[in-house]
Amino acid sequence: MTDAALRQAAWRASLAVGLAVSAYGISFGALAVASGLEIWQACVLSLVMFSGGSQFALIGVLASGGAAAGPAAIAGATLLGLRNGLYAIRVSPIIGPGWAKRLLAGHLTIDESTAVATAQPTLESQRIGFWATGAIIYVGWNLMTLVGAILGDLLGDVRQFGLDAAAGAAFLGLVWPRLTALQPVAVAVGSAVVAAVLLPALPQGVPVLVAALVAVVVGVPNLLGRRPARGEGEAA
Repeated sequence: MTDAALRQAAWRASLAVGLAVSAYGISFGALAVASGLEIWQACVLSLVMFSGGSQFALIGVLASGGAAAGPAAIAGATLLGLRNGLYAIRVSPIIGPGWAKRLLAGHLTIDESTAVATAQPTLESQRIGFWATGAIIYVGWNLMTLVGAILGDLLGDVRQFGLDAAAGAAFLGLVWPRLTALQPVAVAVGSAVVAAVLLPALPQGVPVLVAALVAVVVGVPNLLGRRPARGEGEAA
């Protein structure tokens, strides 16, 4: 593919993932108000926290225990937010030098921006994927949070609209082209099974962390990957 085609592909992936995930912000806004937050509190939470899993974990605990559950809510949200620090290690070479740029990138380093960026084949397309996805979701998520918080009870149970499934489908679209060998298939299947089994038993977001650990354990050793033939990769 030409450089122009790669840039276009990165923009398409950013738009697809960004729009799907942004729509799910309606769900957060409505649930945040239902859990006892004011509209402005829900909006500020999306503006400054901007980490979907952590935000849902926070309002989930608050909804079950009120203000007294504050410490537990903060602890759970912080635990989920730690994964973003791991993402930062991966995207740091993509971002490049410059403290102001890195400071902004730190706020946009989320599941989706990391996934889209690392799925691209060149540094230029990776940077497009990171910044475009992060910006689209930040604007869209905050707008949809406001919409969901304002509409509140008018939406009813927002989970019935399947917006969470749209976000998952967008991620599947990123992963699917990479499932061309036994190793990535084993990582994907193993992580999915672990997450599905643990989902009913653990707090929201934690099964994803455990699944990520499984992916690291299975993926890093590359036990099922292709071994280079004798002499392959040696200098001529």
